[in-house]
Amino acid sequence: MPVVTVRYWAAAREAAGCTQDDVRAGTLAEALRQVRALHADRPRFADVVGVCSVLVGSVPVSSQDPEEVALTSGDVVELLPPFAGG
Repeated sequence: MPVVTVRYWAAAREAAGCTQDDVRAGTLAEALRQVRALHADRPRFADVVGVCSVLVGSVPVSSQDPEEVALTSGDVVELLPPFAGG
């Protein structure tokens, strides 16, 4: 199973209480399930992740089915919550 890094930005970082996690996951859906489980003690985390834009590397994947987004070892999944300001 590939090892991938999930990085948290802004409110996602606050909700997770850390900057990133490494998980074993073959799909984006698996990675998201794992990080939700890792931070199950932080109730706000799942809510924030649910509204995040998601990138794998520099490729936006938010509009794709997470079950269909394949991950390979070394991939970096970026969770970016909505930003305010200009």
